[in-house]
Amino acid sequence: MARVKGVVMAGGQGTRLRPLTSNQPKPMLPIVGRPMMEHVLVLLREHGLTEVVATVQFLASVVRHYFGDGSDLGLSLAYATENEPLGTAGSVKNAEQFLDDTFLVMSGDHVTDLDLTAAATFHRERGAAATVVLKRAENPLEFGIVITAEDGRVERFLEKPGWGEVFSDTINTGIYVLEPEVLAHVPLNQEFDFAKDLFPLLLEKGLPLYGFVADGYWADVGNLEAYLEVHRDILDRKVSITPGGFELDRGVWVGEGAEVHPEAKVEGPAYVGDNSRVEGGATIRDHTVLGKGVVVKAGAFLHRAVVLDNAYVGSSASLRGCVLGKNADVKHGARLEEGVVVSDECYVGEGAVLSPRVKVYPFKTVEPGALVTQSIVWETRGTRGLFGERGVAGLVNIDVTPEMALRLALAFGGTLPKKSVVTAARDPTRTARVIKRAMVAGLNAAGVDCHDLELAPVPVARFYARSQRSSGGLAVRTAAGDPQSVEIEFFDERGIDIDASTQRAVERAYYRDDLRRAFHHEIGELTFPPRGREYYLRGLFDVVDADVIRRSRPKLVVDYEWGATVLTGPVVLGRIGADVLSVNAVLDDGRSNPTFDETEQRLEQLSALARSSGADLGAMLDTTGERLRLVDGRGRPVPVDRALLAYVDLVSRGVDRPRVAVPVTTSRVVGQLLEERGGEVVWTRVSPSALAAASLEPGVVLAGAEGGGYMFPEFLPAYDAVMSLVKLLELLAGAGQRLEDVVDALPPSNVVRVDVATPWESKGTVMRRLVERLNGDETVTIDGVKAFRGTDWALVIPHPQEPVVRVWAEAGDPEGSRSMAAEFAALVEELRE
Repeated sequence: MARVKGVVMAGGQGTRLRPLTSNQPKPMLPIVGRPMMEHVLVLLREHGLTEVVATVQFLASVVRHYFGDGSDLGLSLAYATENEPLGTAGSVKNAEQFLDDTFLVMSGDHVTDLDLTAAATFHRERGAAATVVLKRAENPLEFGIVITAEDGRVERFLEKPGWGEVFSDTINTGIYVLEPEVLAHVPLNQEFDFAKDLFPLLLEKGLPLYGFVADGYWADVGNLEAYLEVHRDILDRKVSITPGGFELDRGVWVGEGAEVHPEAKVEGPAYVGDNSRVEGGATIRDHTVLGKGVVVKAGAFLHRAVVLDNAYVGSSASLRGCVLGKNADVKHGARLEEGVVVSDECYVGEGAVLSPRVKVYPFKTVEPGALVTQSIVWETRGTRGLFGERGVAGLVNIDVTPEMALRLALAFGGTLPKKSVVTAARDPTRTARVIKRAMVAGLNAAGVDCHDLELAPVPVARFYARSQRSSGGLAVRTAAGDPQSVEIEFFDERGIDIDASTQRAVERAYYRDDLRRAFHHEIGELTFPPRGREYYLRGLFDVVDADVIRRSRPKLVVDYEWGATVLTGPVVLGRIGADVLSVNAVLDDGRSNPTFDETEQRLEQLSALARSSGADLGAMLDTTGERLRLVDGRGRPVPVDRALLAYVDLVSRGVDRPRVAVPVTTSRVVGQLLEERGGEVVWTRVSPSALAAASLEPGVVLAGAEGGGYMFPEFLPAYDAVMSLVKLLELLAGAGQRLEDVVDALPPSNVVRVDVATPWESKGTVMRRLVERLNGDETVTIDGVKAFRGTDWALVIPHPQEPVVRVWAEAGDPEGSRSMAAEFAALVEELRE
């Protein structure tokens, strides 16, 4: 070919190919082991175009670093960088300094074997200023149609026509042969397109513009379906692109350094990239492509799958008609169904199932056993289930969006009969307000009535649901210490968290999109009850001896944390005659969710105020009104574990055979206190829902945990900070003691906790091996495995939401507790290997 330069447009972002192009330019997307742009550059070289300039914009450095000066491909490669998108013609104009002779323009994200030499020859023979390379297409609707005369001169351009405008089947391939002078008609540093702007302008000016109809293969890899299809076409030899390496057998291509075990079943056409390994027992079916460094474990099954560089496919995993990104990790037994795309650096846990057409964006985690039916775009992870320790939780507008909340409410409403009543409430934050409004709409759309308490403490909502015969309720709040996260709690007609079977029913409806939508005449009603707080206050004073508190004339410092307890706490404390110094006693959505560090700072301030004012005690009520932190009369913060023991001590006095429910992580001292009084400990799992269920057992007078949450089931089987404070004042008044005297008289407790990082897939193995290792020892398996040595104990529990195993231990002294915790932590580390 006479001297012709090449221009490769490589600035595209490839939005329709996301998530594969989320962190790389579209031309760098691999096709049978090499970037699309590399196939284009090789084609240019084969037709004698060795001087090439690449126009780059999005992630330009990725292109530059990979190709360098082009010498590895036998080319001289220069770059023209756009600071902002300039359109197809504008990007070439930006490279004008390199173009002093006839040049050929191609897109870096097309796959083709068209005869470029014939196109350039045609161009010069016609004396054209511009030649458009055309291709006949069966369905031209998705492309620009070019209508030409018999001699090839272009008469008309039609961009994305309708069938009524289809007067030709020759489409614009985006390959152009141009003379440098045509760039004079392209404005500098402006967005300008060849087909839409430049070519109609050239026609108007009467410049010679021709169309050359080429034979051969051409594909615009514009979407994920086209990406999979072009791989199939290459393997079926429909295009003159030969996979790297050598042909092993019947269309099975194997790259350099690749290992295919003799007992692996590989059916062609297929491609196994350089240094990849397919273990015995694995099945690779037709039209599967493995990139470089891919590992496929025994028992895995792949059919029509494209797996990019350095990905890992675990044993017994199944991949069908899907794409797995670079450095992605698919564990044992996971399934990726048709049309699934898992992008770069993702983790798909053991046994997870990704339903058809799900897209997982880069750097995401899909937890073991998760059923993922919707794309994971902004979410941090795809979880095994919606529900965790704190209901449904996640980053606001990322994991938990208004759209997601509406669907979640539809799923919850669908578990209830139509015209049921659900109570709703929220904390003071705008985040909670937005999510709750979406959920109210979802409930009504499911044919469920909603009694919206609007801004209210969570215990008020639970009590209202219980006393007014609601079928259930929900509360939306910003997560404690994390203003970026939101939590949604669902509770039943008793005011306690919905049970596991109801959670599963909600999850099934949500994941299967089996959502009940009411007819127009069945839409639920929205009511704003005027006396929700009054019901709560009346119920509280029915079970508290206000007179005994009034006689003691308590003096308090109370920090309301700018939260919803401002609406109830002052009224309650006023009725019992308390002398109260109130702190942060206004609603402020900007400050009502402090970080943990801010909470500790305020606890110090509360201590100073209690000490300087001569108060009997100080109390900090969390923003949702559920948890309580205490400061004694000497201004000393009471540790949460000691506060729980103080409640146990006070509640069990004067009660015949008291029963107290606490989690298995609680100190053995609780047993000592109750044993002295003929009482009994009801040990529960760590979750608040398990504690609430246990609180309803006969004879239980208190249920509490070390986080500052206390339940008095005679009033409400749920955490309630205001009730807990008032009850403490009643118990102290009845005992004639101050808080510091009660705390100081308690036996010492020495519980220590250690967290051990443990991969998700290793948690089950750790627990199984631990049980086997402790065989014969005294153990309890209420929650995790609790091993005893006399009265000393160690407890091992996998964390439900994090790749962590937690170890608790308690011995006779702090050093003994730390030693025992360290011993079991080391055992977990050993067993996880």
